[in-house]
Amino acid sequence: MLKHNIKLAFRNFQKDKSTFLINLIGLSTGLTCAFLIGLWVNDELNFDKFHANDNQLFHVFENQDHGDGIYTIPHTSGHLAKSLAEEIPEIKFATPIASEKEYILSLNNNNLKGRGSFVGKDFFNTFSFELTQGLKHQVLENKNSVVISESFAERIFNRTEDVVGQVLEWKDGDNVEQLTVSGVFKDSPSNSSLRFDFLMSIDLHESLHQSDYDWGNRILSTYVVLKKTEKLDELNKKMTALLAKKDEGTDSNLFLKKYSEIYLFGKMENGETVGGRIEYVRLFSIVILFILLIACINFINLSTAKADKRKKEIGIKKTIGADRKSIVLQHLSESVMLSFIALFVAGIFIFFMLPSFNEITGKQLALNFDGKIFSMFLGTTLLTGLLAGSYPALYLSGFNPVEVLKGKIKSSWSEFFIRKGLVVFQFSISILLIVGVLVVHQQIEFVKNKNLGFEKDNIIYFTPEGKVAEDSKTFIQGMKNIPGVLNASSSSRSMVGKAQSTTAIAWPGKTEEIQFEAVYTTYDLIETLGIEMAAGRTFSKGFGEENKNIIFNEAGIKAMGLKNPIGKRIQLWGPDNYLTIIGVTKDFHFESLHENIKPMFFEFDPDDDILMAKITAGQEATVIPLLQELHSQYNPGYDFDFKFLDETYQAQYVSESRVAVLSRYFAGLAILISCLGLFGLAAFTAQRRMKEISIRKVLGATSFSIVRLLASDFTKMVVIAILIGLPISYFAIQSWLENFAFHIELSPLIFVGAGLLTLVIAWLTVSLQTVKAARVNPANSLKE
Repeated sequence: MLKHNIKLAFRNFQKDKSTFLINLIGLSTGLTCAFLIGLWVNDELNFDKFHANDNQLFHVFENQDHGDGIYTIPHTSGHLAKSLAEEIPEIKFATPIASEKEYILSLNNNNLKGRGSFVGKDFFNTFSFELTQGLKHQVLENKNSVVISESFAERIFNRTEDVVGQVLEWKDGDNVEQLTVSGVFKDSPSNSSLRFDFLMSIDLHESLHQSDYDWGNRILSTYVVLKKTEKLDELNKKMTALLAKKDEGTDSNLFLKKYSEIYLFGKMENGETVGGRIEYVRLFSIVILFILLIACINFINLSTAKADKRKKEIGIKKTIGADRKSIVLQHLSESVMLSFIALFVAGIFIFFMLPSFNEITGKQLALNFDGKIFSMFLGTTLLTGLLAGSYPALYLSGFNPVEVLKGKIKSSWSEFFIRKGLVVFQFSISILLIVGVLVVHQQIEFVKNKNLGFEKDNIIYFTPEGKVAEDSKTFIQGMKNIPGVLNASSSSRSMVGKAQSTTAIAWPGKTEEIQFEAVYTTYDLIETLGIEMAAGRTFSKGFGEENKNIIFNEAGIKAMGLKNPIGKRIQLWGPDNYLTIIGVTKDFHFESLHENIKPMFFEFDPDDDILMAKITAGQEATVIPLLQELHSQYNPGYDFDFKFLDETYQAQYVSESRVAVLSRYFAGLAILISCLGLFGLAAFTAQRRMKEISIRKVLGATSFSIVRLLASDFTKMVVIAILIGLPISYFAIQSWLENFAFHIELSPLIFVGAGLLTLVIAWLTVSLQTVKAARVNPANSLKE
């Protein structure tokens, strides 16, 4: 019977080629989308889960109650990891990690920049980064050890073997250390959040930054491996008690969060997890389902619409003894076979589209047919075939053979309404996707063009190295002397995103702890960035050294509740350090527009982490080579590695930008699949009503009236879809916009435009068949 059913299926495909092609294109397109998104979702769900200690590996977070809410910070005291390992028996390993940063390692005056960090000695016991040379419990025992990745070893030594014992020079500003290579590890996999070129001992970091290792400072991330994962609440209380004993006066709470869950569930509000990237995983999983449903609906509609051609075949089969089960099996075999043909076509599409898809998503996905991926492909294809063929199989197998052979069966109203309902569902989804594309695009444009309160365009910044770091003041003046450089300054941060914050501020009338973002700078930073002053002045050479002065933003002054703040004194970093408020800047967005503007202060500090230069618009091509030449004069052998501030700002919205691009493609494909089905139904309707059309034309009907007659039913279905889809899309997109503290206002024009666009697309699709039917010669039709 299986062989018989396969043969029948191929005969039916050949007999009705147009329907076969419409279904094949729809299903193969749907499967292509589903598998591409499925590969992306699978990668997201498996991010950071390759570590052997995955189930026992946790990140230590700290909740701080600042009166206006609970702030969750991922950093802890520098001594916490050591104390946890020594004093809490439930913890097997505890590893501190300093924030990743670009450093320079040198070999024979060959300076190579790479991403490095300082980590605890149990790093390789905690995380499963494979060592190809060295032992994981020894490589970081020595304070002056360094472990490098295979790619970095290839870059600096031109080999990966026999590099242990080699001495490299590490440079960071004024700090210079001789480090001995103690091990080599394989490059981090693409699905890892931690990505390093080299790792150094946390003991070296502590020796260079001893003042930062006070229990009151939060400077490192702490990771632990538990012996058992039961009773986490009790363990959280133990860690909190330990912190209270070590850091007297703190009321912060420590808690554990599974490391591999942070990537997807990293968004925290008021001390609780409220989402993160998992929202996009869920969104695209729903998109997969919708696109496959739309493709299946095409098959269902066209199969039931063309049931008249199969009725006599089914009636004869039943007459000679075929039961309903065998007929259902025949039609399911046909739909499943079509799905697997579509799978083959989809495989070809995926092969050619995957490089572009990786470029859009920033992934390194590959068609590795392991058991999980293979099962996903086969399972989805089989399920799609069964879903697409189930209703037509049950519908066709239910005909009474006597009535069929007598020609008494007519199309039922239930069949008619189901077919219309499915078309309405298809276009409702299409409208939802169109609205989503329009709103996401407008929000991304809003983010790009919003006045942030500072000038991000035409500003470059870079980390000073070598002699530039030793004498940054002279270099800044040299940049200012270059024609086309409007201004230059230094800062402790790029002004984009969070960097360093503190609650160690006291002011007259203080009643609660408030967290302030800190910026350390010298002269001209506020002028370089074009930040406007609300009151007072900026740091100026005309007033000499300004290390006893401080500048706040408006949000900071409001949070402190100070009236007429200029001239008032506050305490920073302790009771003996008084600073005078000399200025208040207008509020500006130093974080993404997902966040409200936080309190911030500028403190005068000559230590320079970042140098900035403002370039005249349109002169970048001329000025940047001059800056490179100046840098080369100061730093022979060092690359001038700079970034544009506006690009760093846009990088905060990389997820949203990718969603915008992907949504455009998937919305377009969903509409294409829907229109394929509509095209097939229009063709079938026109063919079935050909004699009626011919008679109408003989009686004087115009071509326009025929087109209007045939298009009216489809227009009604699309209008109903618009009325259903627009309210749903409003609530869905409003929910997405709530992730932004600052966002566009939803205009009625967006929804009107989406509805009209859908209607026009549907009319164009139907018109190809209706105009063709209206122009047919009635004599030819009536002769048949």
